[in-house]
Amino acid sequence: MIITIFSFIFVIGVLVFFHEMGHFLAAKSVGVRVEKFYLGFNFFGLGWKKMYKGTEYGIGLFPLGGYVKLAGIIDESMDTEYTGAPDEFKSKNMFQKIWIMSAGVLMNFLLAILIFTHLTYHNGIDDPDPRAVVGKVFPEYPAEILGLQENDEILSINGIQVADWEAMTKEIHNHPKEEIEISWMRNGELKAAKITTESTPQLLGDELVERGMIGIIPILNNREAGLIESFSVGISQTYYFLNLTYRSLLALFKGNVSIKEMAGPIMIAKIAGETASAGLNALLGLMAFISINLGFINILPVPGLDGGHVVIALVEGIIRKDLPLKVKMGIQQAGLFLLLLLFITIMVNDIQRLFQ
Repeated sequence: MIITIFSFIFVIGVLVFFHEMGHFLAAKSVGVRVEKFYLGFNFFGLGWKKMYKGTEYGIGLFPLGGYVKLAGIIDESMDTEYTGAPDEFKSKNMFQKIWIMSAGVLMNFLLAILIFTHLTYHNGIDDPDPRAVVGKVFPEYPAEILGLQENDEILSINGIQVADWEAMTKEIHNHPKEEIEISWMRNGELKAAKITTESTPQLLGDELVERGMIGIIPILNNREAGLIESFSVGISQTYYFLNLTYRSLLALFKGNVSIKEMAGPIMIAKIAGETASAGLNALLGLMAFISINLGFINILPVPGLDGGHVVIALVEGIIRKDLPLKVKMGIQQAGLFLLLLLFITIMVNDIQRLFQ
């Protein structure tokens, strides 16, 4: 339990810090006054705070988030004060506003790239052996029950010869929760047996399909990676998970994936605790994945999120005038209500899954 709590606070704290630091640095770069910078929420004034050069820095006792309060912006604080001073958000042009509101998301993506770069540089790259040879058997999966061992060479699935690992996995994937016959070679001895595969969901396009699996991976040949190659891998992995997040959300909107599949704070804490037990590298990988998700969700054109502020800045820039205060307040309140409703729904799902 202690590992779970500290892992959760560590992951969320780092992600929030980088996100809000993006807004903070972008605002400073174009001369916008930052009134507050908080990690966590200081409900009822509980927490630590200190004034420094006109900005109130603080740490709230409620760790699920944080915020940067900019002068002259209508955000979740619902502060409508505006004096027309040049250091207020409202006084800036469209491009400066968009830069400020998108900088948090950019920092989330940058953090993911840096984490993946670090992991690749220090751990190297695992190149999978193309042969249909077992590199590792996971415990309690069908392959272990069947008796497969490391270095066994898979020859055929259901009588269909497999020339390499790709062909073998394709045949297994096509038979989720079905009985299949596997033949393999071990030390010159031919073996064969039948086993029922397990099923795992996988996104194909924007559809969630079931794939068969037996719990094996190929032989992995580890090699060192230079800094440039590691950085390239960091970018490609960030793009991969960003695209996966996009397709997952698209599948959710199309009804191909249930909202019950979404993980909230409780499940994230549980996963963080389990991942921390596997080591720091695993926890950093999880942090990078969540950072990508956080960035993508925040840039959606939804009122109350960074993307909602970007849309308002675009609209005001195109029509060359500010939207009425009542309209902005209404948009912000509607967005916050929808986000609160979504948060409650996800929390209920988390609790239900926790006790299943």
